[in-house]
Amino acid sequence: MASIKNSPCISCFTFPNSHLLIFSVHPRPALPSCVHPSRPEPLDLHLGMFLPTLLNQATSEQMDRFFMPAWNLEIIGTYAQTEMGHGTHLRGLETTATYDPATQEFVLNSPTVSSIKWWPGGLGKTSNHAIVLAQLYTQGNCRGLHAFIVPIRDMSTHVPLPGIVVGDIGPKFGFSEVDNGFLKLENVRIPRDNMLMKYAKVEPDGTYLKPPSAKLTYGTMVFIRSMIVGESAKALAKSCTISIRYSVVRHQSEIRAGEPEPQILDYQTQQYKLFPLLAMAYAFTFVGQYMQATYRRISGDISQGNFSELPELHALSAGLKAFTTWATNSAIEVCRMSCGGHGYSRSSALPDIYVEFTPTCTYEGENTVMMLQTARYLVKSYRQAKDGQQLSGIVSYLSEADHRRVQPQPVAARPTVVDINDLSSLVEVYKLRAAILVELAAKSIQQELQHRKCQEDAWNNSAIDLVRASDAHCHYVVVKLFTDKLGEIGDTAIHSVLSTLALLYALNGIKLNSGDFLQAGLLSGPQVLQISVRIKELLSQLRPNAVALVDAFDFNDKLLNSVLGRYDGNVYENLFEWARRSPLNSTEVHESFHKYLKPLRSKL
Repeated sequence: MASIKNSPCISCFTFPNSHLLIFSVHPRPALPSCVHPSRPEPLDLHLGMFLPTLLNQATSEQMDRFFMPAWNLEIIGTYAQTEMGHGTHLRGLETTATYDPATQEFVLNSPTVSSIKWWPGGLGKTSNHAIVLAQLYTQGNCRGLHAFIVPIRDMSTHVPLPGIVVGDIGPKFGFSEVDNGFLKLENVRIPRDNMLMKYAKVEPDGTYLKPPSAKLTYGTMVFIRSMIVGESAKALAKSCTISIRYSVVRHQSEIRAGEPEPQILDYQTQQYKLFPLLAMAYAFTFVGQYMQATYRRISGDISQGNFSELPELHALSAGLKAFTTWATNSAIEVCRMSCGGHGYSRSSALPDIYVEFTPTCTYEGENTVMMLQTARYLVKSYRQAKDGQQLSGIVSYLSEADHRRVQPQPVAARPTVVDINDLSSLVEVYKLRAAILVELAAKSIQQELQHRKCQEDAWNNSAIDLVRASDAHCHYVVVKLFTDKLGEIGDTAIHSVLSTLALLYALNGIKLNSGDFLQAGLLSGPQVLQISVRIKELLSQLRPNAVALVDAFDFNDKLLNSVLGRYDGNVYENLFEWARRSPLNSTEVHESFHKYLKPLRSKL
């Protein structure tokens, strides 16, 4: 087999409206481009985690052995990290990989019930290999988590190999098509070169060579978290498309007695439900693009031996993953309810979007823990800035002395100079809010320490403040990136409409978090009232362009799979046809009548 390093171009790209990232190799092997364009699939982890992990962490020799067979679906892999007893807390994972220098093999074990690998997609019935995250033991020492390629099923018969106990974990809230599985390892031996050794290495005699950064082991998670930000945008964009299109088809009640029933999108309350979510969908789209570009750039730096930006990428991907998925998960439900009773039907596609998106709030890191990981980086950066270090990147605002001196105080204590119609001014306000909340969280920890609390207790007792600080930081990043994106748009008309969306997103965020801005003295009470009035004006301005704005997401009817969100607007005719195709309508008289109802009637 030709060496992968000598193969033609390997490039990353995402399929539109799919949550898979796969790799294009030219000339292209026989891998199908996408198994299913819009729903979870058993091959998702093979394409989205197994292959990327090989590309990022395998040596050239390991690429020769594993990548092309995996690309051609001879090897079908999954990514086995989460265990029954531990998920987001990676240091707590219990699976062990103990090196045996006599045979130059690793012996993998699941030492407890809680150490059984649990949840990996495609593990239950589909995969024949798994990348297993396990605690490495060599020369009597635990070296922390490392990744190992473990064959789990016979390549010919697909029967589980000796020492492998594997199966499906059963029905879930959604993801019905995916065989999420369990994996118990009982003294499973694999060759030494099945440990992914691009960075960390174990020599034949057991000598351990540590990686240049411990976070490199978690590179696949950072990659997936970065991708989830974009997937949040897609799920929200789909939901907005369905609900806004349906809102111009549906007519309801009367605004003025005796006049025709208006489109429900003409009601201010419907606009207030949906237009801020539409603005959020655009904001998250631009943030998702930024995260993908940033991941590619920093990955390129890492390949050249520059690891300086890896901690920030880790913190930013964790925080934005939590921020966008929490917001999107709530927003999808608002879109569903805005469609009235028909939104409850699966014909709307909104129930399926919800159940398929909801797991993002817990997989690849439970969101509260993700926010706390981001907070750890923010507090560390704040302390560095306070010690006089000049920060770079997205946290550079913590280096600005004026920001660090800002303290929450009564509004009357100092004047506010915020122009609520100027995005640059609003970005500055979001920045100040983030800086203040980071400082408050850091000071909360310090106060706890002064009360003779240990570092761990001080952190736990400040956790609410820390999550608020991370949320404010992520909110600032989103508003900033949305505003920055406007500078790239040359078309005057498009720039005008997107500026209106960006202003609505920023002002609505202030309204929803007005307590933070008021308490910090960043805004006055009259300004918050002005913001409420301005939001109503923006809703009215966006109304003529609402349908065009969702059409611009360019979801075709097949991909959207929604009767309510049809591009042609023929909702009611197709809703009736959809209902008539229900399996219960395959016969005029269901068998239950003859089996239960008719005998019951004969007894009466």
